Amino acid sequence: MSGYLFLIPLLPLLGFVLNFAVGTRLAKPKPFVTAVAWSTVALSLLLSIFAVIEAAGSPGHQIGQVLFSWIPGGMAETVAGPRPFAIDWALRVDPLSSVMLMVVCGVGFLIHVYAAGYMAHDPGYARFFSYLNLFMFSMLTLVMGANFLVLFVGWEGVGLCSYLLIGFWYHKQSAADAGKKAFIVNRVGDAFFLIGLFTLFVNFGSLDFATLTAALAGGHAEAGWDGPLTFAALMLFLGACGKSAQVPLYVWLPDAMEGPTPVSALIHAATMVTAGVYMVARSSALYVLAPNALLVVALVGAFTAIFAASIGLVQTDIKRVLAYSTVSQLGYMFLACGVGAFSAGVFHLGTHAFFKALLFLCAGSVIHAMSGEQELPKMGGLRKKLPWTHATMLIGCIAIAGIPPLAGFFSKDEILWLAFSHGGYGQLVWAVGLVTAGMTAFYMFRLYHLTFSGSFRGTHEQEHHLHESPKVMTIPLALLAVGAVTAGLLGIPAALGGSNWIEHFLHPAIASLGGHGAAAGHDGGHGTELLLMGVSIAVAAAGIGVAWMLYGGADQSRAAGLAKTFAPAHRLLLNKYWVDELYGKVFVRGVALGGGHALHGTDKLFVDGGGGEVKPGLGVNGLAWFTRDVISKLSNLWDRYVVDGLVNLTGHAFDNGSYYARHLQNGFVQHYILYSAMGVLLLVGLTRLATY
Repeated sequence: MSGYLFLIPLLPLLGFVLNFAVGTRLAKPKPFVTAVAWSTVALSLLLSIFAVIEAAGSPGHQIGQVLFSWIPGGMAETVAGPRPFAIDWALRVDPLSSVMLMVVCGVGFLIHVYAAGYMAHDPGYARFFSYLNLFMFSMLTLVMGANFLVLFVGWEGVGLCSYLLIGFWYHKQSAADAGKKAFIVNRVGDAFFLIGLFTLFVNFGSLDFATLTAALAGGHAEAGWDGPLTFAALMLFLGACGKSAQVPLYVWLPDAMEGPTPVSALIHAATMVTAGVYMVARSSALYVLAPNALLVVALVGAFTAIFAASIGLVQTDIKRVLAYSTVSQLGYMFLACGVGAFSAGVFHLGTHAFFKALLFLCAGSVIHAMSGEQELPKMGGLRKKLPWTHATMLIGCIAIAGIPPLAGFFSKDEILWLAFSHGGYGQLVWAVGLVTAGMTAFYMFRLYHLTFSGSFRGTHEQEHHLHESPKVMTIPLALLAVGAVTAGLLGIPAALGGSNWIEHFLHPAIASLGGHGAAAGHDGGHGTELLLMGVSIAVAAAGIGVAWMLYGGADQSRAAGLAKTFAPAHRLLLNKYWVDELYGKVFVRGVALGGGHALHGTDKLFVDGGGGEVKPGLGVNGLAWFTRDVISKLSNLWDRYVVDGLVNLTGHAFDNGSYYARHLQNGFVQHYILYSAMGVLLLVGLTRLATY
């Protein structure tokens, strides 16, 4: 029955081909493009639902399809000796990919619907939807791939689509620069990802997930930092840092907000940026045997979470606040993976997809109403003008703040509880996560109040044109809001009377960290878990309360006074710790531009030499000068005075000697008789001298 799996990614690919080849050439492309884009993604969603149901009832809770032998290579050297390098183009649906399929297709379809309204008057409407369809194909290939190489094709595909969609408005220099920045930073991570793949193949002779999981099962954990498993796990994680915007490769994501808002919602909140989390969870069998790599994952995730959250506290661009929130929440997911709570990380991935996509689309609705304005200080008082947007954004803010019973509460507290119960460094990252939760609640309700509370601070023209978005935009908001409210019910913990269904559902696809992680979450007692829940709720409520006191009314002088009192810290956060400037100085102007100048200087002075001119010096030009002005002159002198000189001397000697020799050959017989007689007399004389 699984012979239909290939249609799930293929349908959006066909949508891309039709829209790009036909839609972009139509005089009025909107009806055709919309029908193709919506129908292909909707059909993929229906097939995905069918595949998830079939996989859940199948042996091993998975189904698969091998389409063809993709790379029927020869023998390759591995640690165990020569092994055949052969890769199938194979797809697989198991519990982990089932969650991703529902997120990608479900949220992706709603964003496609929303985008029809948001981009309705854009001249690049057909091109935009063709890119969205291509992204859906790439993302579905990534999550359905049965081996690392098929996953990598989708991995690179979403990177390409990210570049195309971030820079969609390429006539804006900032958008073009942001697209290039995203592409380059992701390539840095991808280089490490490939090194990780090479390491896995050399050590295990395969890149198939099932084969690798079987080979790793029952293995011993590496205690040191120099083992091949730890090395491979760290390289894969560096690749994930690029795709999922973790320190130090997070800098592309905030700039990616230059793209249209549906792009921010689909790619940079709900799907693409979670690819790194998905890959780490997919590689859980590797990570449980590399505890030092897990430590790095947890610490980087925790640091990224609090670092990005601190920047989000003071940002004024509505989409940039959400961008840094996304970076922070991704850090939360990696924090979970780092303590072995892979299921909790994937659970938060799913709930986050709903409320963050909702928040981005609400932001897009606000921007749409404000005629393109994105600055929070120029908004305010929009509650009555945008009732649907206000209601749904409030739901999203409550959900991400972690207030029960909305979705974010269950997934966030599952992560915090499992981190605390992990012990050791787990309690450190729990503390960081708890502080981050309070910061998240504060900056999200700061955004909410600056947008909807108080009085309107924009221009009269903007106020005159304020209006609620059309139904094609508000209906997806309402459906995502339902998900933001109910998705957490899949993971109600036992401490609250639930069975944590999502953890049990994911169990067949995720390796367990023996004695820790998911297992340990049930060993500490419900009392401790409930106490920690209460603490996290109190911290979130405190963040919401502080945001209300500072920004809830028309008078925001207290917030301004606070910013003035802590001006250095405020300036530090507002300028994002000057990381972009530091990267620009070190890597762009330093390594790239400075290195280019250094290479140019090396080329000019040492390779070409002579400062670009043929004169005394090193390199090609120096050698040319030495050949032309030294060797050639010496050669000329040698040729003139030695080679030609000897030839001319010999010729001169023979020429002049011939004048004397020819007198001996004059043809007179009497002279020959005389010379003969003289010779005889000479010989007789010499003989006589010899006898004495």
